[in-house]
Amino acid sequence: MKKPIDLFTIGFTKKSAQTFFDTLLEAGVKRVIDTRLNNCSQLAGFTKRADLEYFLNKIGNIDYIHRLDLAPTKDILDEYKKKAGDWATYEQRFLQLMKERQIEQKVSPEILDGACLLCSEPTPHHCHRRLVAEYLNERWGNLKICHL
Repeated sequence: MKKPIDLFTIGFTKKSAQTFFDTLLEAGVKRVIDTRLNNCSQLAGFTKRADLEYFLNKIGNIDYIHRLDLAPTKDILDEYKKKAGDWATYEQRFLQLMKERQIEQKVSPEILDGACLLCSEPTPHHCHRRLVAEYLNERWGNLKICHL
């Protein structure tokens, strides 16, 4: 049996910087894997790439990685966000994209152990970070997923 991998997910909107960083620290997160297409977002100043990388390291000695291969394409994102597409279509298109990209072969389980997938959505229900975690768990079968 494969060793269980602890994988967390978090969204930063509707969270203060204090809540965001305290949540990561309390969970024992070792690295944040940014799954956003655009990591220079204006949604929350503390999550712009350079600032976030600095804060994570300074506050909690947490590593930062940006993985575009875990993000939706601009087309998929725009269809859902800007054109008010439905979640089922978004989910289907993003799952197909992950399959085409073969992310399960490009992301190592070691990188994910103790890591936290980051995106902007406040909850995992309609968010691609949940889809990434579930997709990888279906392929590997040993992820313990915790949505922060």
